[in-house]
Amino acid sequence: MVEILKAVLMGIVEGITEWLPISSTGHMILLEQIVQFQLSDAFMSMFRVVIQLGAILAVVVLYFDKLWPFCKPHEPAPQGANLGQKLIPWLRLDTWRLWGLILIASVPAAVIGLPLDDWLDEHLYNAPVVASMLILYGVLFLVVDNGRRPSVTHMDQLTWKHALVVGIWQVLSLIPGTSRSGATIVGGLLLGLSRPVAAQFTFYLAIPVMAGASGLKLVKYLLAGNAFTGLEIGVMLTGMVVAFAVSLLAIGFLMRYVKKHSFRLFGWYRIALGVLVLGVFFVQGLLA
Repeated sequence: MVEILKAVLMGIVEGITEWLPISSTGHMILLEQIVQFQLSDAFMSMFRVVIQLGAILAVVVLYFDKLWPFCKPHEPAPQGANLGQKLIPWLRLDTWRLWGLILIASVPAAVIGLPLDDWLDEHLYNAPVVASMLILYGVLFLVVDNGRRPSVTHMDQLTWKHALVVGIWQVLSLIPGTSRSGATIVGGLLLGLSRPVAAQFTFYLAIPVMAGASGLKLVKYLLAGNAFTGLEIGVMLTGMVVAFAVSLLAIGFLMRYVKKHSFRLFGWYRIALGVLVLGVFFVQGLLA
């Protein structure tokens, strides 16, 4: 029961920090200084990523109407129509275009992230790197979100170039502490996207990227010869369910917030959190 309660706490932190541009990794590092699972290191390394599946499901549920690419045709296809003509009435072409943009933006992270996954975990998942990225992107939010008028205020104004550049910014989030949403939102703001558009496109990008990362971690865990115990299954499912429920609230909050406020508050928060992570790391070094 104690381990399940820890999973609930992890799910809450994941559900909030995955969508707000404040770095889920930075918060997980701090949380794991307080809440330490009595489970294997291999399982915890996988669990930190797979718990994101619950958060992804929240995006799918909230934006299902905007993401589902099929519809019922208003009129039947004319007699003798070919396959393309028969399919067109069933397809929401604007939604297919959106999925094209999402996939284009996902390519850079997939190409670079897949071969470097193990190396990044081994060399960059540490407090100094996470704290540095927290502070750096905190400063970027203060500088970039300066109230200038956006040139892209609706999702249908996004172009292939916008998607590709935001995807390149997403590559930077492979460095722990950067925050996937933080990197893509900063990139979007620099391109002239409005805050709501930048945030919403970031949510959409999470679906293929986070699903791919979670699937990769799960496959590697199983191929290494690991097997789930009953407790581990309970911990994983609990974390994902809680992350899903909390994500519904966090996404709704962020979309309401950015319609009237800037991201500068998150910038200051990131800087404060980065200093805190450095402080914890420094104290641990003194006590070691």
